[in-house]
Amino acid sequence: MANRVENELTEELLPLLQEERYVTVATVDHETGGPNVNAISWVYAMDSKRIRFAVDNRSRIVENLRKQPRITLTMIGGGSTYSITGTSEVIQESMDDVPLKLALIEVAIEEVRDVMFYGSRITAEPKFEKTYDKEAADKLDKQVADAMKK
Repeated sequence: MANRVENELTEELLPLLQEERYVTVATVDHETGGPNVNAISWVYAMDSKRIRFAVDNRSRIVENLRKQPRITLTMIGGGSTYSITGTSEVIQESMDDVPLKLALIEVAIEEVRDVMFYGSRITAEPKFEKTYDKEAADKLDKQVADAMKK
């Protein structure tokens, strides 16, 4: 997808965002007006035009998006780095069937851009591990994933 701009997720990118993945979220800070970047992993592409993600409902992300709903998600995958820009909406202040107070946010995708620098490709994608109880993490991840897909 190098040097191309799409208005939705491609067939290659869609399944990458239907599994747990390291993604960064860039918003406009509601106090300073400057950039605010956070890392998330509870993210799910509903289809090629919509991405949902979950964050603590006290997160700065939520307050930022209430004031300015424009958002950019950055994903590393498929051998490159992609900037996914759109308009967000908090669709649930507190997700049902999830023990934590998580907000569910949906992004209407407007632009997908390959932002990898010229003449290069990603050879290893970011990996992460949960540092708390594995069984509890797996249970929570399943609850959040199921709630996002509703």
